[in-house]
Amino acid sequence: MVQVIPAQNVGLAYLEERFALRQSQSEDFFPEWFDSLPEITDLEKQYLDRVKANFLRLAKRPPILENAVKMVVLSPLLDLAGFYREPFLLATEESIEIAIEDKDEIVRGRIDVLVIQEQLWLLVIESKRASFSLLEAIPQAIAYMLANPHPDKPVFGCVTSGEDFQFIKLLQQDKSEYALSDKFTLSKRENESYQVLRILKKLSQILS
Repeated sequence: MVQVIPAQNVGLAYLEERFALRQSQSEDFFPEWFDSLPEITDLEKQYLDRVKANFLRLAKRPPILENAVKMVVLSPLLDLAGFYREPFLLATEESIEIAIEDKDEIVRGRIDVLVIQEQLWLLVIESKRASFSLLEAIPQAIAYMLANPHPDKPVFGCVTSGEDFQFIKLLQQDKSEYALSDKFTLSKRENESYQVLRILKKLSQILS
């Protein structure tokens, strides 16, 4: 009998065992999140300051649910990064299934936001309520990324709680490897959503 495992219940140990997945420690594996990032304009910074202020205002009256995170924080960032324009397409609540070879197991779930270019998965975004730890969201996002139908190409992910952001890169060519960026947060005095937007813009440039 086939066992269906919800993607939100998987952990990194499970993914490492079932998919021979490992985390790369090489800086050369994921330079896209820190190397030669594009600058952003003063107008974009003003907009992001407003996004941060809007989120922190919401945070004073918890709980902040996933839909609020998408609307208040994620949607403006995707717009500024150019992911609402050609050549990109957006899919929401995209269903995925991954069958585990030699095991009667299927990992199943729904991706919050998927950026697609000509059927190539470019960026999987998993948003969580503000009280959620990104450590819990990362395995779920990687599980979705493993379902990419074009494993010969890199796929990028982003997990966010609205307050915190972290980027992921997955390669599945000779072996399955992933790496994580630093974590960026709106809790600091400096508005780190500037850096988040710069990374998103870099990904939109190299993938378009």
